[in-house]
Amino acid sequence: MFNMDPKKMEAMMRQMGINQKNIDAERVVIEQSSGSKIIIDNPSVVEINMKGNKSFQISGDISESDEQSETGFTEEDITTVIEKTGASEEEARKALEKTGDLAEAIMELS
Repeated sequence: MFNMDPKKMEAMMRQMGINQKNIDAERVVIEQSSGSKIIIDNPSVVEINMKGNKSFQISGDISESDEQSETGFTEEDITTVIEKTGASEEEARKALEKTGDLAEAIMELS
């Protein structure tokens, strides 16, 4: 795009009040309001500070996950079991893992 020496480009950006630095990161997770997540592994993260306003540029290996956990149950499922049975979070998780079903987990703990 630009055919300019990187050092000159950096000097020009500094003159305009734009500073950037690399952030050492192993993984970036963006949690969306819907509960799904965007996961960026092996990221290249650059923090850009433009006159006090910070922004981040991120690239890497992108994957998405829905709101379900690795066990296949959402946090909402766990909360439902806790509310309906009065069980602890750990008990609710174990019951969901054991039964594989929300209704059965509630019945087991009731």
